[in-house]
Amino acid sequence: MNIFDIYRNKIISILKNSQKKGELEMPNDLNGVNVDVPPSNFNCDISCNAALVLSKPNKKSPMDIGSQLKKIILDQDKSIESINIEKPGFINIKFKNSYWNKFVKDLLASKNYGSNLDIQKKKYLVEFVSANPTGPLHVGHCRGAILGDVLSNLLKFNNQDVTKEYYVNDYGNQIHFFTKSVYFRIKEILEGEPFPNDPDLYPGDYIIDIAKNIVKENQKISFKNFNDIADKLTVLSVNESLKIIKTNLNKLGILHDNFVQETNIVKNNEVSKTIEVLKANNFIYEGNIKAPKHDKSPDWKKRDQLLFKSTEFGDDKDRALQKADKSWTYFASDVAYHNNKLSRKFDVLINILGADHAGYIKRITAAVDALSGEKNKLKCKVSQLVKLIKDGKPFKMSKRKGDYVTVDDLINEVGKDATRFIMLNRSSDVELDFDFTKVKEKTKDNPLYYVQYCYARICSVFRLSNNDINEKINIKDYNFNYSSEEIKIIKKISEWPNCVQISSTKFEPHRIPTFLYELSSQFHSFWNLGKNDKTKRFIDENNCISDEKIALLKSVLIVIKSGMTILGVDTPEKM
Repeated sequence: MNIFDIYRNKIISILKNSQKKGELEMPNDLNGVNVDVPPSNFNCDISCNAALVLSKPNKKSPMDIGSQLKKIILDQDKSIESINIEKPGFINIKFKNSYWNKFVKDLLASKNYGSNLDIQKKKYLVEFVSANPTGPLHVGHCRGAILGDVLSNLLKFNNQDVTKEYYVNDYGNQIHFFTKSVYFRIKEILEGEPFPNDPDLYPGDYIIDIAKNIVKENQKISFKNFNDIADKLTVLSVNESLKIIKTNLNKLGILHDNFVQETNIVKNNEVSKTIEVLKANNFIYEGNIKAPKHDKSPDWKKRDQLLFKSTEFGDDKDRALQKADKSWTYFASDVAYHNNKLSRKFDVLINILGADHAGYIKRITAAVDALSGEKNKLKCKVSQLVKLIKDGKPFKMSKRKGDYVTVDDLINEVGKDATRFIMLNRSSDVELDFDFTKVKEKTKDNPLYYVQYCYARICSVFRLSNNDINEKINIKDYNFNYSSEEIKIIKKISEWPNCVQISSTKFEPHRIPTFLYELSSQFHSFWNLGKNDKTKRFIDENNCISDEKIALLKSVLIVIKSGMTILGVDTPEKM
């Protein structure tokens, strides 16, 4: 029920018929023909650029082509009230009231309004969060986590096959020092030994919690010598950390399907196997790289390394896969992990990356292109930084867990719904100001409240009129005389499938809360008209409601409910 797709197909059909009749010449393809939501100043329902596309092959001005098409379209579609041709050649279509009646009827009869079920079904792997298990999730992780989860929900809403995955970086030096930190906290608990003043160790209080749990659950283990239990303690420490991370994610309403551990990738020799694949395709060579720009050390020496020809796939420079000591680089493990992804036959790989990993996109994209033999197999989305604001000033909360604000801190302060909604209220590629003052306000300035209040208001009408919001409404005659204000709301509702489609194809879920806010704003404006005009009210003095009002309210409910479900946010019936 995407009216923009429907009318694009109708207009393309008209164009092809006109070509057969010798009335118009067509370009090589009609992919450039679009039907879009018009700007507000156009005063129409949909707008088409077909005249602009056909101008060149027909050697006519877009305005002349538009006038020609206007007559053809009006003759073939009786649901259209008027067509205006606006400079430089837009075909602006306005529908009759009867069209919107049929639209509402079809919407209420549809099973999953807004989903684009005609899109080709694909297998998606969405990897997100993937934070090192060396500490709790902080606010930066939180934004990326919500972005990945909602994008997954959005793809599922469009009937796509989606797997949500977390890559556990449990291999390398940072894990060694993390395990040592836990060990020294255990020694502190058991023997009163002071925690070392070592900059490589993790001093946060969360390490104490991990240590206490390990001691409690592993009383038979001797912690006298680190080297004797290092491997065992690493497993225990990582598992405890993952418990905390999973608890944090659960509080956000996020559940991953898979947790893939780097240790297993390395131990299963997947790194060396992947290197052999790249070697077989002549994408690897022995060479040396220049010193990093930030490294001014006079001790830097060029050294032969195993390098990946990432520049052949658009990267700035070739990348090292093996260190001078023959150990694998972090990048090599990551390449092997992505080869593991490819082996599972996903159609599309999506990585949600933190702001500090934006520079990593080119090299890992190059690796996936080389391993898959395909371009654009991997899509990367960057989750930019979050600034916490309160009363117009930077806001600092309790930092018991370390030197940053954790997900727990944030949820305890404002709740899951506010965290999820506000984190998505802006495009992920720009920094976000998370304003605690506005988040707690019960005003229009708090978008979450404004949308939830819209839903609750509609529910109150159903309660007062003794109608069940969950029951399918039974209306026989849809010959309604909707006002211009009501049609404005219906028009906004008609944009929902288009919003879902664009959000899904461009991987931009922030469009969803923006749309819901705009729809809610239009509804609240109409509601307020009823304060002074009884004809605008939804229920009369006897708590009765007309069929046309029920149909309108139900349509708004359906859209808000589906949108908030995608966002993972509740829709309370009372507020």
